Amino acid sequence: MKILVTGASGFLGGRLVPALIAAGHQVFALARSDSAAKAVNALGATPEMGDLAAPPFDLPACDAVIHAAAHFRFSGPRKPFERINIEGTRALLDAARRAGAQRFIYVSAAALVMDDKGSPVIGADETAPIYADSFSAYIATKAAAEKLVRAANAPGFTTIALRPPGIWGAGDAFSEALPAMVKRGMFGFIGGGDFANVTCHVDNVVEAILLALANGRGGEAYFINDAEPATMRGFLIDVGHALGLSLEKSRSLPYGVAMALGRVMESVAWLTGAKGDPPMTRTMVRLIGRPFTTTDAKARAELGYAGKVKRAEGLKAYSQGPLLS
Repeated sequence: MKILVTGASGFLGGRLVPALIAAGHQVFALARSDSAAKAVNALGATPEMGDLAAPPFDLPACDAVIHAAAHFRFSGPRKPFERINIEGTRALLDAARRAGAQRFIYVSAAALVMDDKGSPVIGADETAPIYADSFSAYIATKAAAEKLVRAANAPGFTTIALRPPGIWGAGDAFSEALPAMVKRGMFGFIGGGDFANVTCHVDNVVEAILLALANGRGGEAYFINDAEPATMRGFLIDVGHALGLSLEKSRSLPYGVAMALGRVMESVAWLTGAKGDPPMTRTMVRLIGRPFTTTDAKARAELGYAGKVKRAEGLKAYSQGPLLS
């Protein structure tokens, strides 16, 4: 198949593109800059210049589009989230149809079923409501974009949304930042962290995407998880050990206190014109501070998804450096 990928120069894309090529597909990659074009070319894909933040754009003739790019920050103005995550997705759907694509796979997010109240989410399936009006610009715009994708399903144009929770693996942004956070005394748990949590290794996300190229029902969403259960605290401590860090004695903040502190830090960042995210934000606290589990039974039944990479294997790779294909 001829496949166009967005987000190819990112963490997930760096694993996805080589896997697609190894499976015999011809891969094109949307690139918004010369540096991104060089990165995807090094992966073996053909760069196609285009920017989700500046539609319209044209795609080469292709059989499928895999939309893995997104604007992700823990804070910041809402407009860039809307422009890239919503309007960029709308433009990509239009471009995919013009290019003759028959399948459109959207890498959504499990977090879009998180409400603003901080309600625990336990065993959620795809019938759970999603929150396109969330206080979190990321959650809100990913939910709105997923709605666009699923609504675009039509005869000859199959659209599927995959919903991984936090994607992890060697070379991810969190594990690269964690040592610095610990060194500066900025790492801590929310609510102790002793609550159920789902994860999804990057190669398990890749597995689901490859399966969705041929399987799954159009207009549907699918949660995808690692097979093994975890707690937030246990998982982060395991990641810390894999990186040579001890997190067992890290401090903890109650959820409500952490949310209030995140609000204050966001306000200070806005008032001072800070370019990066503050050390704590409400979105960050919402994503990691409450019980959160989903069931991927639907993906296992309809996509044939298994989640082949086990946690021990993924953790071992941290000590070996970024994953290589």
